[in-house]
Amino acid sequence: MASTRRLCLMNMFLHNIGEVDGESMISPNDSLVADNGKRYDYVLTNPPFGKKSSMSFTNDDGEQERDDLTYNRQDFWATTSNKQLNFVQHIRTMLKSTGRAAVVVPDNVLFEGGAGETVRKKLLETTELHTILRLPTGIFYANGVKANVLFFDNRVASPNPWTKEIWFYDYRTNVHHTLKKKPLRYDDLKEFVACYNPLNRHERKGSWDATSNPEGRWRKFTRQQIVARDKSSLDIFWLKDKSLADLDNLPEPDDLAAEIIENVDAGLNSFRRIVGGLAGV
Repeated sequence: MASTRRLCLMNMFLHNIGEVDGESMISPNDSLVADNGKRYDYVLTNPPFGKKSSMSFTNDDGEQERDDLTYNRQDFWATTSNKQLNFVQHIRTMLKSTGRAAVVVPDNVLFEGGAGETVRKKLLETTELHTILRLPTGIFYANGVKANVLFFDNRVASPNPWTKEIWFYDYRTNVHHTLKKKPLRYDDLKEFVACYNPLNRHERKGSWDATSNPEGRWRKFTRQQIVARDKSSLDIFWLKDKSLADLDNLPEPDDLAAEIIENVDAGLNSFRRIVGGLAGV
């Protein structure tokens, strides 16, 4: 969107990035339309949320309408109007053969069938998807957003799948954050960083054990375990939600109220999008 680009450029100028009369560092083009040929060592991104891409146009009666966009690209594994899946595919294309990515995606990318299943399987085959961080609600301005961070390294073509195991860190179950009273801070993720072991991620050690530590948030699953799941779903949980079993462990009343409001707002926004879509039919 043009307005979003203007805000981004203004924010960059305020932080002394770029020049007012120089070449713009933010492209106005739709990055999903085509592969521009550039390749990168690292891609760190939080693509815009919302399942479908769409465009506005004026019909023969002079009225504004919206239509879903489906991108047909030779480098994409699946053709879909789900822009989250398209961003994952686009980011993989952008990486050099040794490139690395960390991408924020909503839950539907982890479990959706059809194109979602195709993209997950191809991601497991062609890249090393080694880590998934499951984020709590209450950390985004959009209410009720359930998001995850996918960490994957690109690899050269191979007859054998590159992903052998995936490490999950569940920072969602029994975790409560709000934007104002209890925002997510760096210290909240220190344990995850230690578990990730950035100096040598091949020497990781799990914190979960069925007997000695059933509350451990850091756990490994093999590729065989993943592909055996329905639709190769990556939507995996193993911790018990204490709020369902222990009334003494409930969040503070104001946190619960804020969470209820967020969920209601998220539901209303979903209905508004549905109504908007029906109006354009």
